Amino acid sequence: MTWTPDDREQVLRAARRDAVLFDMAHRGLLEVGGSDRTRWLDGMISNDVPALERRSSGAGCEALLLTNRGAIVADLHVGRLDEVYLLEGEREELPRIHATLERFVIADDVTIRDRSAEQAALGLEGPLAPAVLEGLLAGRAAIPAEDDWLATEIEGVPLLVAAFGWSGEGAYQLRVPADRRAQLEGWLDQSARRVVGGGARLLRGDLAALEVLRVEVGIPRLGAELDEDVLPPEARLDRAIATRKGCYVGQEIVARLRSRGQVNHLLVGLRLEPGPGAAAPIPSETPVFVDGRRTGELTSVVDSPRAGAIALGFVRREHAEPGTRVELEGGLGAAIVSALPFVPPASPTPRPEAPAAGPA
Repeated sequence: MTWTPDDREQVLRAARRDAVLFDMAHRGLLEVGGSDRTRWLDGMISNDVPALERRSSGAGCEALLLTNRGAIVADLHVGRLDEVYLLEGEREELPRIHATLERFVIADDVTIRDRSAEQAALGLEGPLAPAVLEGLLAGRAAIPAEDDWLATEIEGVPLLVAAFGWSGEGAYQLRVPADRRAQLEGWLDQSARRVVGGGARLLRGDLAALEVLRVEVGIPRLGAELDEDVLPPEARLDRAIATRKGCYVGQEIVARLRSRGQVNHLLVGLRLEPGPGAAAPIPSETPVFVDGRRTGELTSVVDSPRAGAIALGFVRREHAEPGTRVELEGGLGAAIVSALPFVPPASPTPRPEAPAAGPA
């Protein structure tokens, strides 16, 4: 099946109303195994790995890999499946992440394997995404709770599902063997016809549409908002940090920041007011000023059909209050600090009972 993204504005409307399917080839997967995997991984990342071990297979969480200075190397979605842990992240960054982790494998029985190329990855996002997935599974398994993972089969095809996404709506990442991708798309289309109604297949979205959805709800991204110059509290990533766990790389700095109770910069939303002749869109990394002094910079800029010209960026803590006006460098205009999200996720639409039958 040839992947053809649909009209972007139509996709953005559908993602806030029912469900959209995205090609997620830019996301990758590392597998961590070995008898020391739990203890070792718990010393590497910011969330509580033994807590996943105490839960059933499929338990998951968001976590950070940090430098010894407490800055962000990577944001990861972690899942435990039986005897291994899966770490999901930006695919182009995985070689760097893999190498960083390997440096800390000393005398540990730990193996790290990149599984990205083995599977095709799709993202299902929207208020009706849970119902579409429920229809696909058709009683074979329960859909995973937020952040959790599921490994199952449909008609002999292995399927891996993880419950997270980038729109703020119900969202799932689905992986199948690369040669079964078209089959999975077809099954999802069948389920969507039953759940959403009508004869049309799921709309297909591209990365530009997913980027708009991400900025609308204020989710930071590695390589845009997140890098080794950013500390977790600056990016408001408290949910990725366990406050009652043993030592891990960067913990001392994170604990110090927590006890101090503040950081110098904060991630904020910005409603842009482009000046006459400003480029469209205004470039990311554009510095912003208050009273002639630099306070921060833009990191992600999009044009949202619902919210207009908006951006994510960092400003000094004293300028992070919603309603604060900042000036863009070079006469590009101004921006108003905005509370996040710009576009609240939609409430799930009432749906019919899950269909009794799965794929035809």
